[in-house]
Amino acid sequence: MAIENIYGPEDGVFIQTHPLIQHKITMLRSVNTGTNEFRKLIEEIAMLMGFEALRDLPLEDIEVETPIEKCMSPVIAGKKLAIVPILRAGLGMVSGITALVPTAKIGHIGLYRDEVTHEPHEYYCKLPSPIEQRTIIVVDPMLATGGSGADAVTLIKQHGGVHIKFLCIIAAPEGIKKLHETHPDVEIYVGHLDRELNENAYICPGLGDAGDRIFGTK
Repeated sequence: MAIENIYGPEDGVFIQTHPLIQHKITMLRSVNTGTNEFRKLIEEIAMLMGFEALRDLPLEDIEVETPIEKCMSPVIAGKKLAIVPILRAGLGMVSGITALVPTAKIGHIGLYRDEVTHEPHEYYCKLPSPIEQRTIIVVDPMLATGGSGADAVTLIKQHGGVHIKFLCIIAAPEGIKKLHETHPDVEIYVGHLDRELNENAYICPGLGDAGDRIFGTK
């Protein structure tokens, strides 16, 4: 059974269908897309996905004075937003979200994948405080095995994070299953659900190594 028939919005899994997101992901996949264009596309897709993921940010009314009169008008309430990219590819999505919410605080989680076991290993974690009072958006372009995503969310929870959402541009069914089963309370936003992982745990058809393509490295 297809993963979209197993998980849906009622489970906190939101697979995007907006034509602009789908168009830009197709451009992102192309082997002919260079580093500069790839970076811009990652940023644009993150912004479009962030617009949807942030639809439920809490609001409170404050008094403002317009050129006509004073009125009560809504602003984002509380300690607002924390964006936490999974290093290093997640950095490419940060500017897209901060374009929507420039006051957002930014944390960082460093994880690398063992080339043999494909298991993630932590090497860095720095989060804004007080993290427990913030809506936390974890970003990573790829959700492959789901190991890095699940471990990143676990780290955030260990530091006190409660209100967590996960944004990825491309996901494999295996990654969604792993992240959802490990953290069923976390909303998952997916730009496009791909077919499967190959024997090297790369997403197929995917878009290659997102970090290498963002930063121009091999």
